[in-house]
Amino acid sequence: MAFTQRCEQAGVVSSMGSTGDCYDNALAESFFATLECELIGRRSWRTHSEARLAIFEFIEGWYNSRRRHSSIGGISPMAFEALQELEHAP
Repeated sequence: MAFTQRCEQAGVVSSMGSTGDCYDNALAESFFATLECELIGRRSWRTHSEARLAIFEFIEGWYNSRRRHSSIGGISPMAFEALQELEHAP
Protein backbone atom coordinates (compact mmCIF):
# COMPACT_ATOMS: atom_id res chain seq x y z
CA MET A 1 0.00 0.00 0.00
CA ALA A 2 2.90 2.33 0.72
CA PHE A 3 4.18 1.83 -2.82
CA THR A 4 0.73 2.58 -4.26
CA GLN A 5 0.47 5.75 -2.17
CA ARG A 6 3.93 6.86 -3.29
CA CYS A 7 2.98 6.29 -6.92
CA GLU A 8 -0.13 8.39 -6.45
CA GLN A 9 1.91 11.19 -4.85
CA ALA A 10 4.32 11.14 -7.78
CA GLY A 11 1.50 11.14 -10.32
CA VAL A 12 2.34 7.65 -11.55
CA VAL A 13 -0.48 5.32 -12.56
CA SER A 14 0.36 1.71 -11.72
CA SER A 15 -0.67 -1.11 -14.04
CA MET A 16 -1.95 -3.30 -11.20
CA GLY A 17 -4.52 -2.42 -8.60
CA SER A 18 -4.77 -5.43 -6.33
CA THR A 19 -3.56 -8.98 -5.79
CA GLY A 20 -4.16 -11.16 -8.83
CA ASP A 21 -4.50 -8.32 -11.32
CA CYS A 22 -1.10 -9.14 -12.80
CA TYR A 23 -2.57 -12.30 -14.33
CA ASP A 24 -5.20 -10.23 -16.10
CA ASN A 25 -2.46 -8.06 -17.61
CA ALA A 26 0.09 -10.79 -18.45
CA LEU A 27 -0.76 -11.08 -22.13
CA ALA A 28 -0.80 -7.33 -22.71
CA GLU A 29 2.41 -6.86 -20.73
CA SER A 30 4.11 -9.57 -22.81
CA PHE A 31 2.97 -7.96 -26.06
CA PHE A 32 4.11 -4.48 -25.07
CA ALA A 33 7.48 -5.83 -23.88
CA THR A 34 7.95 -7.43 -27.31
CA LEU A 35 6.85 -4.26 -29.09
CA GLU A 36 9.22 -2.12 -27.06
CA CYS A 37 12.18 -4.47 -27.37
CA GLU A 38 11.82 -5.40 -31.04
CA LEU A 39 10.56 -2.15 -32.56
CA ILE A 40 10.43 0.92 -30.37
CA GLY A 41 13.82 0.41 -28.74
CA ARG A 42 15.54 0.04 -32.11
CA ARG A 43 14.58 3.26 -33.90
CA SER A 44 12.89 6.63 -33.70
CA TRP A 45 10.40 8.48 -35.87
CA ARG A 46 10.01 12.09 -36.97
CA THR A 47 6.21 12.19 -36.61
CA HIS A 48 3.40 10.45 -34.75
CA SER A 49 2.06 9.27 -38.12
CA GLU A 50 5.34 7.50 -38.92
CA ALA A 51 5.33 5.83 -35.51
CA ARG A 52 1.69 4.74 -35.84
CA LEU A 53 2.37 3.24 -39.27
CA ALA A 54 5.46 1.40 -37.98
CA ILE A 55 3.47 -0.04 -35.06
CA PHE A 56 0.64 -1.10 -37.38
CA GLU A 57 3.12 -2.79 -39.72
CA PHE A 58 4.79 -4.50 -36.75
CA ILE A 59 1.49 -5.91 -35.50
CA GLU A 60 -0.16 -6.85 -38.79
CA GLY A 61 2.92 -7.56 -40.87
CA TRP A 62 4.94 -9.57 -38.38
CA TYR A 63 3.48 -10.13 -34.90
CA ASN A 64 0.16 -11.62 -36.04
CA SER A 65 1.26 -13.17 -39.31
CA ARG A 66 4.77 -14.56 -38.86
CA ARG A 67 5.93 -14.46 -35.23
CA ARG A 68 5.69 -17.83 -33.55
CA HIS A 69 3.86 -17.83 -30.20
CA SER A 70 4.73 -20.49 -27.65
CA SER A 71 1.29 -20.31 -26.03
CA ILE A 72 -0.39 -21.58 -29.23
CA GLY A 73 1.99 -24.36 -30.19
CA GLY A 74 4.77 -22.38 -31.82
CA ILE A 75 2.75 -21.03 -34.73
CA SER A 76 1.60 -17.54 -35.67
CA PRO A 77 -1.79 -16.23 -34.55
CA MET A 78 -3.00 -16.17 -38.16
CA ALA A 79 -1.99 -19.81 -38.66
CA PHE A 80 -3.66 -20.72 -35.36
CA GLU A 81 -6.91 -19.03 -36.39
CA ALA A 82 -6.82 -20.79 -39.77
CA LEU A 83 -6.44 -24.14 -38.01
CA GLN A 84 -9.32 -23.28 -35.69
CA GLU A 85 -11.53 -22.50 -38.67
CA LEU A 86 -10.61 -25.81 -40.32
CA GLU A 87 -11.37 -27.74 -37.15
CA HIS A 88 -14.78 -26.10 -36.82
CA ALA A 89 -15.73 -26.24 -40.51
CA PRO A 90 -18.66 -28.51 -41.46
